[in-house]
Amino acid sequence: MLTLTDEEFDALITRAMDELPQEYIEGLNNVAIIYADDPDEYQVQKSHLDEHHMLLGLYEGIPLTQRGSGFSGMLPDKITLFKNSLLRVAEDDVEKLFQEVKRTLWHEMAHYYGLSHRDMDTRMEQLNN
Repeated sequence: MLTLTDEEFDALITRAMDELPQEYIEGLNNVAIIYADDPDEYQVQKSHLDEHHMLLGLYEGIPLTQRGSGFSGMLPDKITLFKNSLLRVAEDDVEKLFQEVKRTLWHEMAHYYGLSHRDMDTRMEQLNN
């Protein structure tokens, strides 16, 4: 398995953010993008994970499409990327790791925007072409 320092992993996230459409990056309002080695117990339970699945990323918050007119004063939404899961998926390939980081970040951002999985995939295909 690849090994990366936290600084190297952070640099991949920054690169992914630079390559994603900036209108989506700039539209993130009150959203923290962080990474952790692994999901905590609460995140595992919330995601209904079992021993046969792993979590690459997680959006925690209220999507824009579900917010009412009185929505304000809330804690930031949070997007977490899970370093060890992403490293396992990358299979010792740094470029594959970067593409997984970028895809996972986009997927979690799309949850913030309230996009369906089909819309997420369609938009990602457009980004890659």
